[in-house]
Order: sequence, then structure tokens, then C-alpha cells
Amino acid sequence: MTRKTAFFFDELSLWHSAGPHALTLPVGGWVQPPAAAGHAESPETKRRLKSLLDVSGLTRQLQVRSATAASEEDLLRVHGAEYLQRFKALSEAGGGELGPQAPIGPGSYEIAKLSAGLAMAAVDAVLSGEVDNAYSLSRPPGHHCLADGAMGFCFLANIAIAIEAAKARHGLGKVAVIDWDVHHGNGTQSIFEERGDVLTLSLHQDGCFPPGYSGEQDRGRGAGLGANFNIPLLPGSGHDAYLHALQRIVIPALERFEPELIIVACGYDANAVDPLARMLLHSDSFRAMTREVREAAERLCQGRLVLVHEGGYSEAYVPFCGLATLEELAGVRTTVTDPMLEFVQMQQPNPQFQAFQRQLIDDLAQTFFNH
Repeated sequence: MTRKTAFFFDELSLWHSAGPHALTLPVGGWVQPPAAAGHAESPETKRRLKSLLDVSGLTRQLQVRSATAASEEDLLRVHGAEYLQRFKALSEAGGGELGPQAPIGPGSYEIAKLSAGLAMAAVDAVLSGEVDNAYSLSRPPGHHCLADGAMGFCFLANIAIAIEAAKARHGLGKVAVIDWDVHHGNGTQSIFEERGDVLTLSLHQDGCFPPGYSGEQDRGRGAGLGANFNIPLLPGSGHDAYLHALQRIVIPALERFEPELIIVACGYDANAVDPLARMLLHSDSFRAMTREVREAAERLCQGRLVLVHEGGYSEAYVPFCGLATLEELAGVRTTVTDPMLEFVQMQQPNPQFQAFQRQLIDDLAQTFFNH
């Protein structure tokens, strides 16, 4: 069954520049300049995703829209004025290091406001009933950004800004945020950790980023106690582990919380060839995870579902993962075949590792739901 899916995109979001890097290392000293602008958070992963949507014909099945940038008022619901002033000043001065692993270039402040605006518009479109679900190709990403500081390629907390705008404008109540980016959604967690109206769930590679962080003990604080779930997965986890974690922890948590809207921090860096992680997902993994969450949204909140793009650093493979995700959202299957799918499926963990990982997830579920 086809669905009305909005796709929020703006070419300007691809013009954010982190300056000359080799993967995540600033050029200089012993770091040789790459042949091209080589920062890991490259526009090419997103540009190639949009290109694949176009040539596959899927774009014609989507409602493609842009949006206005988030306003200062929108930003101030989440971020401190001093931080925003510092970000804007550094952007206007030509760029530099705004925080750990958070380099910016000229104009990055305005582009980041647009990135947040795309996420806000995606939420608005779903809440208004104009579309069944929506995808925001936001760049720069946002899930590591704290209320008062940038980190990990993230400068504004796109999803948090969109949630607070929707609460202010639409009276939105309970919201669930599922983060399946391979890195922990620490920014989103920190912003909402004392709030009981926003459920945050992060599936991430154990100890990857922020370095050394697992987080299963962090369940929120004060009014938010019990509204935060961290699901650290072992390096090498593949399709089975992610689906088992969704079915044993994420979906039951959603059912207990009963959100009015579900937002996914949709990173693709758990794919098998990502340079910044060591997981083993493939395009059908993202298709299956999207299906699980979409079906949960249909049961729990009239299908209200928004996906906001986060990480994913394999220029060759992110497009196939993103296409599968959007095909599932829209209920459309193109003729595109993933040329790496069979290879990645052959690299999945052996049955012993899968059983071990399932037991860890089951133990975590027991801890979460029996206390």
C-alpha cells in the first residue's frame, strides 16, 4: 500500500563545510591533505542518496519540499543564547572548531538553522495530517549537540528543536525519539533527561562515540527517570541483533509510553562498510527496522512518524540504505537492487555470537522492564 511521504531537502544544506580534513583529522602536521575535501561528514553521502532517489524514480512518488530556517526563537527553546552567539560569530569569521569533533566553515550557522528548519517542517507536515510520514534530509546532523555546546559534527539539536517547536505551536504531548545512529544519541538524551514527556531510546555500538560510553545505567533523572533507554550493542552486531533489540526493548517501551509522535534519529553508520563504526547492517536491515517502527506508529499514534537524517559516512553504501528506508516509508518498491546486499548478508555474525548478543539484549530487557 502506497503512503503519502514527504521528503524535506534543500541543496544549501549540502554546502556546509568542515574545512580540510582527512576523515576526522585536521590537515596539517603529519596529516597529508586528501585529494578532495575529505572530512567524514561529507555532503556526498546525502547528495548521492538524493541522486539515487531521483534516478530510481522514487522521488516522483514523494512530496519533495524545502523549508524555512529555524528562527532564533525556535533555537532558544533548546540552546543557550551565549552558545548561539558563539556559533554565529565563529561562522561569520570563516569557521573553526566549535567543539570536540565539531569543525565549521563560513556560513555554517545559517545552514544549521536550515537543517533544523527541515526537521521542524517534517514534524509539522505529519502533525497537520498533510502526509502520513516524513523524512528530513537534515545536514549538518544534530543528535550529539548539547544545549550549550557542539560536538561530533553536530551544532544544533535538530530533533529537540523540532519537538519544542511542535509543543509550542501544536500543543504536542508525548514524543518518542528512537536513535539508531551507530553512535550514542548523547545530545538528545542530555536535553530531555529530566523530562517525562519525551522518551529517548538509543541503539548504538558499545563504547564507540562518545568514546567509551555504554549508558545502560542512565535511565533519566527526576521527572524523566525511566524515560531513557540505552541499548549498547557489541561491535560486529548485525541484522539479527538490531531487530531483536527493537522487538524486545524498543517496541515494548513505545507501547508502554504511548507517544503521540515517533521520531527516528536515522543514521546509517551501522552499515557494514562505514569507516567510523564496526557494525554489520545492510540495506534490508534499515528497511526492516523502518517497517517495525512504522507499524508501531500505526498502532500507537495514527502512523505519525518522522525520520531525521543523522550519520552515515560510506559514500558508496549510504544511498542504498536510505533508498530502502524511504521505499518502506512510502510503500513503493523501485527496481533498484543493492549490489552489496548478498555480500553483507554473508558477513553476518555466526549463530553462537547471535545467541550471545540476544541473551545480552534479553537480560537488558529484563532489567529495564522489571524495575
